[in-house]
Amino acid sequence: QVQLVESGGGLVQAGGSLRLSCAASGRTFNPYGYTMAWFRQAPGKERECVGVITWSGASLYYADSVKGRFTISRNNAKNTVYLQMNSLKPEDTAVYYCATEWGVPGQSATEYEYWGQGTQVTVSS
Repeated sequence: QVQLVESGGGLVQAGGSLRLSCAASGRTFNPYGYTMAWFRQAPGKERECVGVITWSGASLYYADSVKGRFTISRNNAKNTVYLQMNSLKPEDTAVYYCATEWGVPGQSATEYEYWGQGTQVTVSS
């Protein structure tokens, strides 16, 4: 089993920045092999992938809506993945989730078995 705990969400004005963190733990978790990803879900909308990063730190995917503004990174020594969000817009308001799966899954939520509880990000205009 793998447990994921997100932190760092909150309320920020448009144009501001936030950094989300996701700490992974569990008897079977080994960062060297697990791809990690950030998803978000706004009210009334489907969950969408924001970014994906392999165990080696290679960024596999960014949603077009966040390219150039968001950066995903990870620290395997700390079993933690980060999402640096800059130039935030009201449309970035959502619950942000981190997820992980062994191997190299893509950007579909159905490809990930392990999920955090989510952290709310609210961007005011």
